[in-house]
Amino acid sequence: MGKQWRMAGWEMTGWGMTPRRIPVVVASVVVLVMLLSPASSTPTGPEHADKVVHALMFAVLAGASLYGRISPTMTAVWLIVFAAATELAQAVLPIGRHGSLWDFAADVGGVVIVLAVAWLVRRSTRTEQA
Repeated sequence: MGKQWRMAGWEMTGWGMTPRRIPVVVASVVVLVMLLSPASSTPTGPEHADKVVHALMFAVLAGASLYGRISPTMTAVWLIVFAAATELAQAVLPIGRHGSLWDFAADVGGVVIVLAVAWLVRRSTRTEQA
């Protein structure tokens, strides 16, 4: 079925598509569409509400990635690259949007929160079993 290895106690089976990775693909496509939609089609809200939306989108992506058995390290790497790429795309594409370091920070913040919670849960279940 593919090469298996462990990284920091997390098991991963190759890089292929498995049923557990379908949520990663679906969430990635939804987030990509949301982030690269023209500015005229994006809803408005209270000031800085978009930062909360960014953090939530990337938290969902991080949760889906961990559910897909992608290691925490690789989850952090691919999502930081994805966040940077989407902000860069917003800055250069003619869609009426602007790349923002604050949006990037919110994206990374969402990832960090999910990875921290996952680490705490994993740590607490490990100490309960000992």
